[in-house]
Amino acid sequence: MAFRSVFMAVTIAFALILAAFLINRARPRVETEQASGELVRATGKCAECHARTQYSVVHEYEMSLHAAKGVNCLECHQPAANQERKDHHGFVIAPKLTAGNCRSCHEAIYQQFLRSRHAAPAWAAIYGEKGLTPEQVNFSETYQPGGTRRPPHPFVEAEGGPAMTSGCEQCHSVGKPNTDGTIGNCTACHTRHTTSVRVARLPSTCAQCHMGPDHSQIEIYEESKHGVLFQAQEQLLNLNAPPKTLTTRDMFIPTCATCHMSGLNGVGITHDPSERLSYYLANAISDKRPNYALAQAKMKQVCLQCHTPAVVDRVYQQAEAVVAATNDRVRTAQDIVNGLRKDGLLAGPPFSQPIDFVYFDLWHYDGRTSKHGAFMGGADFVQWHGNYPMLEKTVELKAMAAELRRARGKAQ
Repeated sequence: MAFRSVFMAVTIAFALILAAFLINRARPRVETEQASGELVRATGKCAECHARTQYSVVHEYEMSLHAAKGVNCLECHQPAANQERKDHHGFVIAPKLTAGNCRSCHEAIYQQFLRSRHAAPAWAAIYGEKGLTPEQVNFSETYQPGGTRRPPHPFVEAEGGPAMTSGCEQCHSVGKPNTDGTIGNCTACHTRHTTSVRVARLPSTCAQCHMGPDHSQIEIYEESKHGVLFQAQEQLLNLNAPPKTLTTRDMFIPTCATCHMSGLNGVGITHDPSERLSYYLANAISDKRPNYALAQAKMKQVCLQCHTPAVVDRVYQQAEAVVAATNDRVRTAQDIVNGLRKDGLLAGPPFSQPIDFVYFDLWHYDGRTSKHGAFMGGADFVQWHGNYPMLEKTVELKAMAAELRRARGKAQ
């Protein structure tokens, strides 16, 4: 009897141990094992949960330079001044990060960004000064005259909120004013959690916004010799090279960031992509920027890391000739439309008449494309996507204007 009792006790104990083992084996490894070195770098406790619910967040962090340097989750998610705070499983965090979090370590970069058209002018291109403080507007106007002190775009009212929120704003929010007083979000280019210089250097990253008929930079780049070579030899480039030591051995084929921002072979690094731009190419009439000579010299300095002075000067001379010719075509179109308004033959708010769209497409799509194509090596965009449709629309504008004058009994 005693033996049977002992046997039963041992059997039950064994069964319980086995059951516990089986149950334990079914639990996630992060709950049954000591945290790995990777999980510790991802701030242990944060990774313990997020590895089960959003594994990609932890995995991307593990690949980041932040992880390699021991910067943990809480250091980035620590609420900055004037930010919303949230108690998250015992930690006080900022649920929505802004440039205010990044600037705690990257203040100089943030200040460069603030001077750029990626900052307040990007937001103002849709909503004007709405949401921006007078101080922010004044600061931006110092570096980008006319870029921020402006009314909302007519499309905001004509197309409505959903089109702006899910369309224009997705790109222009790179300069959105935040409730904490900062502007923009660095993750638009560097991505969340990977915070990757490699991703920021990829043409496809810039192409998220710089594409389409009104700013077809990625299409032009892909047609250019630079783009063709990048497609063929991307795997040979060192896209992870530290910005301060980047050379043409790392990037012997340029991407957007190489020309507009990088410190290639010791050239100054900038987070103001307009610093090396000599014209306002996005405007209907492209005038020289206030810093024209210095900006052009800085861009040519980058070009000279791979090309001879003769080649660089030839490209600039030809591109500036295209800018001048495009300006003349746009002025001709402007004179036609302005003449109709002056004579009372064209009334109503913007984009209320068919001729408004023809004129807008001529400068906003075709004119811009022609000018960008000339500077970026896209021959097809200078001609068949640029000058040819401008010529076509000029003929169309003249015909429409003549018809309006005939219909109102006005002499041409």
